[in-house]
Amino acid sequence: MLLNTYTDSLDFNALTQWIDQALSSVMPAWGVVLTECILIGLCLLLGYALIALALIYIERKVCAFFQCRLGPNRVGPYGTVQSIADMVKMLIKELITIDRVDRFLFNLAPYIVIISSVLAFGCLPFAKGLEVLDFNVGIFFLMAVSSIGVVGILLAGWSSNNKYSLIGAMRSGAQMISYELSIGLSLMTMVVLAGTMQLSEIVERQADCWFLFSGHIPAVIAFLVYLVAGTAETNRGPFDLPEADSELTAGYHTEYSGMHFGFFYLAEYLNLFIVSAVAATMFLGGWMPLHIAGWDGFNAVMDYIPSLVWFLIKVGVIIFVIMWFKWTFPRLRIDQLLKLEWKYLLPINLLNLLLMVIIVVTGLHF
Repeated sequence: MLLNTYTDSLDFNALTQWIDQALSSVMPAWGVVLTECILIGLCLLLGYALIALALIYIERKVCAFFQCRLGPNRVGPYGTVQSIADMVKMLIKELITIDRVDRFLFNLAPYIVIISSVLAFGCLPFAKGLEVLDFNVGIFFLMAVSSIGVVGILLAGWSSNNKYSLIGAMRSGAQMISYELSIGLSLMTMVVLAGTMQLSEIVERQADCWFLFSGHIPAVIAFLVYLVAGTAETNRGPFDLPEADSELTAGYHTEYSGMHFGFFYLAEYLNLFIVSAVAATMFLGGWMPLHIAGWDGFNAVMDYIPSLVWFLIKVGVIIFVIMWFKWTFPRLRIDQLLKLEWKYLLPINLLNLLLMVIIVVTGLHF
């Protein structure tokens, strides 16, 4: 009963329905659809930009913490305006024209990367009723659109007419395609437990207990494999071989400048947020509060925390862990990176998926 009160009182569906009714009262149906699409697009882009700026600042502060430094501390209080200053600098920088490049593909590549990231971002259920795309095959769609980004990276490397960019793009393609298998199998393990691919339904079915705890050992294994594979999928350390500055200058985006480089930079941080948000949704209950059976007073206190706050706290914890990886472990070699996936993570995932199927069929889960 506590949970039902919580979800009903903080349902964003009421807000969206009120907006829809208000627009319907003053314009025709086609105008309502057009206006709502524009509003949703603006909200997505605004949220995309704000989250990216916040993550850039947080990354610098976390890096400074691990290296016993202060990090940004001059522009604004505690350096909070530093990311905005960098964004303004990026916007006014010149787009440098490179000789002997495939100009069309060179200019197209960053837009493919950013479109893939925005589409995946639109699938995330931030709170009850606060999702843009909620298909009955949501996980399948999310994996499909997030896979488009590798096409932009390969085009960027090939069209730049630069050997360092090409090597970085080839590394990134091999890495992302390989680790997508582990990500997909980890998510499929949780889909077997949930019995649905719809993200909102997956969150609803974790109302009493998050899947990380109710799914026994297979859920824990899937979560750990997902964290490793997700870190590799976003090209972050210690899996940052496509952008290894000591070897490849900047990898596949070496020749890019101005806002085109900014697109790659934004997509990298938003992909970090997306990977963490999917982990929070599939394993940690999404926007659902923490409930412990029999602890009614504790559960009532947890219900007072807004669903959006719950979601952002969970995502923030996972982002910190992934950043912790980057500033702790040394960079792997390309052969070690691929060996980790094909010889270890993939077989473990396949056996783990089979184990989860057995647990669900026999009814051994909570």
